[in-house]
Amino acid sequence: MISFLRSGIPSAGIFIGPTAWLLNTQINYALVPWICAHKVGLVPLVACIMALVSLLGGFLSWRAFDRSSIMPRADSAGAGRPHRFTAIVGIAMAALFALVILVQGAAGVILHGCER
Repeated sequence: MISFLRSGIPSAGIFIGPTAWLLNTQINYALVPWICAHKVGLVPLVACIMALVSLLGGFLSWRAFDRSSIMPRADSAGAGRPHRFTAIVGIAMAALFALVILVQGAAGVILHGCER
């Protein structure tokens, strides 16, 4: 695990960001009966946790992007493994999904889920 934090994974944000959004949505839907019964707003808390998970994927992609400038190229033409591009896309997707998760969490502050 420590080696992943040091070297990073270029595609981490591509997979972790959408997965965090999926889990956020499913957990929020599953918690609605409990939230309505106990009158506790857990949606913003779940959203903050899942946004941090998404940003962890972006961090891993950023570490891979940062490290790829040190690593030698696969060939002289610069073709081969597109680590830098994949890492940039991973960073952008992680940030986008973290924003989407936070917007859903902000809606949970206003709407508690028990409206009819």
